[in-house]
Amino acid sequence: MKSNEEPTLHKKLRPRHITFMAMGGVIGTGIFKGSTETISLAGPGVILSYVFAGLLLLVVMGAIAEMATVYPNMNMKDFIRKAFGERLSFIIGWLYCFMWLAVCVIEVIAAGSFLQYWLPDVPLWILSLASAAFIIVVNMLSVGGFGELEFWLAGIKIAMIIIFIALGGCILFGIIPTETPPYLSNYAQHGGFLPNGWLAIFSALLVVTFSYGGSELIGLTLTETENPEKVLPRVVKSFILRVILFYTLPILVICGLIPWNQLDANTSPFVQVLSSVGLQGSAHVMNFILITAVLSAANSGIYGATRMLHSLAINGEGPKSLARLSSNGVPVNSLKLCAVILIVGSMVAYVAQDGLFRILMAVPGFVVLLVWSCICLSQLKLRKSYPVEPTFKIWGYPYITAVTVGCLWVIAFLFLIDPQNRISISVCVAFMAFLIIWSLVKFRRKQA
Repeated sequence: MKSNEEPTLHKKLRPRHITFMAMGGVIGTGIFKGSTETISLAGPGVILSYVFAGLLLLVVMGAIAEMATVYPNMNMKDFIRKAFGERLSFIIGWLYCFMWLAVCVIEVIAAGSFLQYWLPDVPLWILSLASAAFIIVVNMLSVGGFGELEFWLAGIKIAMIIIFIALGGCILFGIIPTETPPYLSNYAQHGGFLPNGWLAIFSALLVVTFSYGGSELIGLTLTETENPEKVLPRVVKSFILRVILFYTLPILVICGLIPWNQLDANTSPFVQVLSSVGLQGSAHVMNFILITAVLSAANSGIYGATRMLHSLAINGEGPKSLARLSSNGVPVNSLKLCAVILIVGSMVAYVAQDGLFRILMAVPGFVVLLVWSCICLSQLKLRKSYPVEPTFKIWGYPYITAVTVGCLWVIAFLFLIDPQNRISISVCVAFMAFLIIWSLVKFRRKQA
């Protein structure tokens, strides 16, 4: 077959697919399970952490959108490559794959734990393995079919979050009768709105960053989207507000209905809320939504990993075999590699159980900080040499972007010195050191 007849990535993703894929990557374990940890760290005041992280995310997404209007045929790794060269592009690309595979393992383990709500006698690793198999099959679809399925998977959980907010708000203010409507009492009692002080807001940022990680996924959809330079700015403007609302409002409802220090770390706070007010049937419905949510996040994660692996292979930064596409435009060898890692991660859950979940939670958060920083730095460097005038510009350049980078580095430093993240950070640093050494050897040989 001639090279011009070889399969290529298909430009079949529509604006609604991109929006819901990015939200699918964001609204997953971080809100449905990880919110228990953030609430335990900072109490009801943790919403300030979510709002602050959301503002940082706004700048990162704006930087991607701006560069996409100037370089329409590039993805976010290509922006980093253009700004800082192939070595950094190589390191960040492989780190990003590592992050998404860790996220996907987290999501399928979370899906297995939610399935145990109905199947308590089935081992976690079996349920996680079944969830992994489902994700792998979905990602074998063409990108158009994948985008459509992800649109509905993400749509289900977004709709149910809206229903949860409305239902919880009615219970909170006594519109739906209960024995003792809490009103706003739980925000003031049990230590107040910030029971652990202001510093706890920054401690919670470590987990919140993990929760918001995945938003930058739209930076990888650019090569499979028609007119990304026009679509992306519109998506970014509507996306950020939705994400912040879908995180802060549910947490306000949770903290309003259940005292922050009485949440069970082993169960989703969403299920706890509905069970605590006597809506047992609704808890079953919500558990179904939780399963849909984490599978949707894993679905987006495998997409992100396979497309990044494909991009690495195309640019000579990974094995050429990973660039191979199926007839419907799916990076088939990249998907096979991801499938092996996902299955192994599910099997490891047999030994590690929740220990693996806690270790992996910090990995994506740290890598996301590095990726976001590189995106912002790329925009700072490339702005001066744009070949055309961008149709969308980030606000307050260069000051807003520089401040965002500074904040991301401070959070990354807190990540490094947090003793709870010692194992996770050691894994990240070791993998990064390996990539740096690999890049030095690889590109020195290439230059020679």
